[in-house]
Amino acid sequence: MACSHFLAHRILNPLVFVSNFPRSIALNKRLTFEVRSSARNSPAYSSLSALPIHFTWEDVFRAQSVDYRNDSSNLSGYFEKIRLCNRGSERHSEFIPFVIEDQIIGYIHNCFANHLRRFPNVFIFPRDKSYGSSFGCYISVHPMLKMPSDRTLAVGNVINFLGEELIPGFRNELYPVGSSHGSTTLLSLERAAAPYFGIKAYGVHMNGYVDKDGEKFLWIAKRSQVKPTYPGMLDHLVAGGLPHGITCKENLLKECEEEAGIPRSISSGAIPVGAVSYMDIDGHRYKRDVLFCYDLKLPEGFVPINQDGEVESFKLIPATLIANVIRTTQFFKPNCSLVIIDFLFRHGYITPEDSGYLKLLQSLRTGECS
Repeated sequence: MACSHFLAHRILNPLVFVSNFPRSIALNKRLTFEVRSSARNSPAYSSLSALPIHFTWEDVFRAQSVDYRNDSSNLSGYFEKIRLCNRGSERHSEFIPFVIEDQIIGYIHNCFANHLRRFPNVFIFPRDKSYGSSFGCYISVHPMLKMPSDRTLAVGNVINFLGEELIPGFRNELYPVGSSHGSTTLLSLERAAAPYFGIKAYGVHMNGYVDKDGEKFLWIAKRSQVKPTYPGMLDHLVAGGLPHGITCKENLLKECEEEAGIPRSISSGAIPVGAVSYMDIDGHRYKRDVLFCYDLKLPEGFVPINQDGEVESFKLIPATLIANVIRTTQFFKPNCSLVIIDFLFRHGYITPEDSGYLKLLQSLRTGECS
């Protein structure tokens, strides 16, 4: 693959999957949403994740709650959402292993690696094929950088020097870097840089639901149009990356307060229910993410209120309707679909009678759950 000055990029087709709707809806209610250009639409930032998405709650509710189990292809829309989170596996050979203390902690695209070669006091490229690189080398940090704090500072300085042209969307939030969850932290890395170094990143995602008249309803958030990633798309009631120095549970409680105004007296009842994972290659970005999933049953009278300006609005929506929105549109932030599909499995909305049940269940953990 030729290396250009800018990061390679790909714009996904943001069309709604109208063809998956039951005929009565598809003929009468064509769902569309608009992707508009933005100031961030530069070659380094051109991705569906950065483009504002324009649709309304009315568009969401047009995906009427129907008995989708009578549709012989009822799982196909779910499989499509999982594929959107697991693209590019055939391009793994374009990446060079990132190794510290004899552990592979990430993968860096060979073109992006050319930028790192400008900093020989920070990054080295030993000639060694033992880590499976097709380039006959791997990438590591300079042996003088022995302490995690030294590595964090040195690598952070490089990231800041490269700037938003190459690594857009700085968060000023550090992610711990290790070979697996709970392992020794070998350095900490700016969150925006995580996919460019191909490190394992972790997050917490919570399904906030209400039982009402024998039916489950999910509180759904619509992201602010000024969010640096996936602006305007649908999201969980509460979700967030797992930064350095905080546990999953404590991070979830913090996010509950910030994103939905849920007091700890309620959020402490959130139950950990497992994890989903995916591996996605898009240009020079290699996402190797694990999302820890939580369920929280909320009081029927509770109404979320966003506290940090990152949510435009919330709606309480029947789970059956949410299932159709995931199957038939691209309104949801892609990785949220995986967590909600997991919820639909656990609460009986997807059953063993559905063709492809086990394959779909297995595909929710396509990435390394470690």
